[in-house]
Amino acid sequence: MKEKVTKDMLLGEVARKYPKAMDVFLKHGLPCAGCGVAFSETIEEGALMHGIDLKSLLKDLNKAASKR
Repeated sequence: MKEKVTKDMLLGEVARKYPKAMDVFLKHGLPCAGCGVAFSETIEEGALMHGIDLKSLLKDLNKAASKR
């Protein structure tokens, strides 16, 4: 498995490292992972701003990151 995705990682960093993460962000209602804010906002901040369950989001992101 690649590096574990954590709440402190930047949205844009995760989207760049793990292309499948964009599908996860969109599924959870976090479209800003692809915008300019993505490189200054953490996963936790994005989840809070959009009312998204952080634990569920991280679980799905780590599942997507582990796939090749």
